Amino acid sequence: MTPHDPELWAGFDEMTPEDIAGPGWDEPVPLNPRGQLPAFPVDALPGWLAAMTAGVAEETQTPVDLAGCLALAVVGAAAGGRLTVTVRGQWSEPVNLYTAVALPPGNRKSAVFGLMTKPLLAAEKALIELTAPQRAEAAASARISKAASERAEKLAVNADPEKLAGLTAQAISLAEAAERAVVPAEPQLVADDVTAESLTSLLAQQDGRIAILSPEGEIFEIIAGRYSGVPNMGIFLKGHAGDMARVNRQARDAQYIENPAITMGLAVQPDVLDSIGQIKGADGRGLLARFLYSKPKSLVGYRNLTPELLSPDTAGTYAKTLGHLALTLAGWTETAALTLTPEADAILLAYQRVTESRLGKDGSLAPIVNWASKRDGAVARIAGLLHLAAYPEAAWTRPIAASTMAAATRLGDYFTAHALDVFNAMKADPAQEAAHTVLTHLSETRTGSFTKRDLFRAMPRSEFPAMSDLDPALDLLEEHGWVRQQPPPPRTTRGGRPPPPRYETHPRITPAV
Repeated sequence: MTPHDPELWAGFDEMTPEDIAGPGWDEPVPLNPRGQLPAFPVDALPGWLAAMTAGVAEETQTPVDLAGCLALAVVGAAAGGRLTVTVRGQWSEPVNLYTAVALPPGNRKSAVFGLMTKPLLAAEKALIELTAPQRAEAAASARISKAASERAEKLAVNADPEKLAGLTAQAISLAEAAERAVVPAEPQLVADDVTAESLTSLLAQQDGRIAILSPEGEIFEIIAGRYSGVPNMGIFLKGHAGDMARVNRQARDAQYIENPAITMGLAVQPDVLDSIGQIKGADGRGLLARFLYSKPKSLVGYRNLTPELLSPDTAGTYAKTLGHLALTLAGWTETAALTLTPEADAILLAYQRVTESRLGKDGSLAPIVNWASKRDGAVARIAGLLHLAAYPEAAWTRPIAASTMAAATRLGDYFTAHALDVFNAMKADPAQEAAHTVLTHLSETRTGSFTKRDLFRAMPRSEFPAMSDLDPALDLLEEHGWVRQQPPPPRTTRGGRPPPPRYETHPRITPAV
């Protein structure tokens, strides 16, 4: 039981003050109470994707949110920016997403990533093998062109005056041909630890598409400037929006990507998610607003040790369908536009009206206005991914249906609830977060009284390195009536170190059984 669990406040309205507090206690004041966040709506996904998501979550005993968010990301990676959703007029959205799931260590994130991304890596390997002859031929042609150019240049340099003009023209022509010779890069669908500069090069080599799928949050450290010392988020902004990217640097060829499409599916520790708001410019430039966040409740300590294993049929269908999508769309050189049925457009328009009505100063989305301003576009992107997953053979030949758009709005509501919690945590007073941690510990252990030293020994060192780090949390809990410090015992004439402060907790934390 935690301080924001409903059972802690069950029957609160029917109780008298003495029932609530117990003798000598006042009514406690909630600490910026956090509501119960919704679980990922697995049934919003098409059948083969929903079955894999649920099956992976069951076998790994992880929150379904992790596999669910990754399911959207892997379909986005397979699409590779080759599809857009046309809504109305000039409004269109590419079908790539940035997702970030926050889970503490020990939640088997790597196992989930391994199961969900394996077909993409298999498709990548198949693409490498399929294109090997083409790349070998191009490399040989490039070498021959270069050698011919060098020979022609030597002949022109040593030519007699009467032959100089002809040999010079031939050398120039061969040099231009050698310059135009391009050797295609080895296909790559997925990256992990990559700098902004390397990411730009990858996009240029991979026809403007790449996916960053990682069970760690190192990419945020890279964006914050791990290697450069200064934040570098330009390509991440453009890679989400699909805005043209042109890079000119000394000692490096110019790089031009017309419609970059980056997909990100990340799992990070909660403190990483809370700290990314401190990246200079991340909020103002819109990086934070581009992510779809998820903060599921960890199952560690409550896991089924004999879970149902993932069905081979489910895994096989998933691998076959996702691999087919990746291989099919990898060969596309043009972008296809997905359209909406009139009914689907009406659902999205109604969703837009709700969003707009809540963006005002007193609206429920006002605290996350930058993120919420992009949520309708995110819903359109999700609808495109769900449509592609529902019709993997020919999604581009039919419009997005109303049922698909309705499913996308459910996912939009899910991500909205989680975004509100994430941004609240980013802006929260550190004492609030520390107080929540302490109060959760006291509630789960039903501690009636404790010394400051005992509490310090029980708390994680990553959050409370020194005993004095408990002071802000204990002060706030005392102000809110959750704990109170007991008077110190009388000092003896023997001297020595005074005993550590002792606290007692509110009776609501230790209810009578």
